[in-house]
Amino acid sequence: MTNEKCDLINTNSVKEKKLEVINGYTIKYHANGKTIWSKGKIIEDKPEGYWEWYRSDGTIKRSGYFEMGEPVGEWVTYDSKGEKYKTTNRNK
Repeated sequence: MTNEKCDLINTNSVKEKKLEVINGYTIKYHANGKTIWSKGKIIEDKPEGYWEWYRSDGTIKRSGYFEMGEPVGEWVTYDSKGEKYKTTNRNK
């Protein structure tokens, strides 16, 4: 199992999103370093497959699929309670 972690620090010494890579899946954290901001797979520096984004309180914000870095298929936006709010179809 590959597990890499890093904290990103900008030139002003302000902590930014933490990044973790586990078995090819990238997990980015909010600046607080505790709650997940996004997770999904990156292949050749492009998002691939199913991805999810979260609010800083941990509720899901959006989910969707990528093919070779391009959004495809059904994308779902969730309300502040994590309930499905809107569905968009992203065709190639």
